[in-house]
Amino acid sequence: MAEQKVKNENIKYIVRLANTNLDGTRQAVYALSNIRGIGYRTAEILLKKMNIPMTVKLGEIEDDKIEEIKEAIDNRYHEIYPAWTLNHQKDIQTGDNLLKVGPDLVVALEDDINRMRRTRSYKGTRHEKGKKVRGQRTRSNGRKGLAVGVIRRREGPAPEGGAATQTSTPAPAAAPAPAAVETKK
Repeated sequence: MAEQKVKNENIKYIVRLANTNLDGTRQAVYALSNIRGIGYRTAEILLKKMNIPMTVKLGEIEDDKIEEIKEAIDNRYHEIYPAWTLNHQKDIQTGDNLLKVGPDLVVALEDDINRMRRTRSYKGTRHEKGKKVRGQRTRSNGRKGLAVGVIRRREGPAPEGGAATQTSTPAPAAAPAPAAVETKK
C-alpha cells in the first residue's frame, strides 16, 4: 500500500516578507525567490548563512527564524551577501552597495531612470524614446506593435450572386501609348 503524506497542521500557508505574500507550501529557496529583488542564488546564500535547509517548506520554519530572515533582508545584508550579489551598487546618494527588495527596488529603478532623463544622458534619451538602451541592434529586432507579414490589398464586397455564378470578363486592354517622336536640330 502506498503511504499517504501526512499534512503538517503547523504550516503557515501565507508568509509575509518584504511587503510580499509568499506561499508557505513551497520550498524555502523557491518561495524567497518570489520576492522582487531576490533571486534563486540570493535566496540560496541567505538560507545557507542562516543554517536553514533549502528543501524545507517556508511555512514550516519557526517564527523566530522568519524574523531573522526579515532582519537579514532589511538590515544585515552586508554581513550575509558579497558585494557582487547586491542589486543596487554604488548608490547615487550614499555611495554604498545596497540590497533593494520589494517596492523599494521599483522606486529606486524609477528614480535612476528619471535622473538619467533629467541629465539628458544617452541612456536617458533612449528610455524617453522607448528604444533599446544597452546597445542592442534595432534594425530588425524590437519592432513591437507593427503588423507582421505581407499586407494584401482588400478585395471589394462579394457580388450578390456569389462568386460561382458570376462569370468574370477580362478588363479592356489599355490603348497603346503614342510613339515618341524624335526631332533633329
